[in-house]
Amino acid sequence: MKIENTKAQMRKGVLEFCILSVLKDDDAYVAEILDTLKDAKLLVVEGTIYPLLTRLKNAGLLNYRWEESTSGPPRKYYGLTETGKLFLKELNNTWSELQNAVNIVTSQKTTKK
Repeated sequence: MKIENTKAQMRKGVLEFCILSVLKDDDAYVAEILDTLKDAKLLVVEGTIYPLLTRLKNAGLLNYRWEESTSGPPRKYYGLTETGKLFLKELNNTWSELQNAVNIVTSQKTTKK
């Protein structure tokens, strides 16, 4: 078993949560989302993010709007819908519970009976 595969799966598992979190305070276009993820050391390529954004939009969690750009073609800005905000709130609660559970399990000393 290769560690890189496991690490990649762990990252994929939280990517939706991270994208929704990036959009929690303000709308953003794809390059901004990718830069934020990159700054956090979550390396994601456009080929991965576009299908994910489409899936989140189709699920009613995101909406988008086109905005003219001063430096090129119009940009598609994504933002959270009200449903998306509620979904993110629930994910935050779940993440906290999961983080606590993992911390407990991984910090416990192993004892044999």
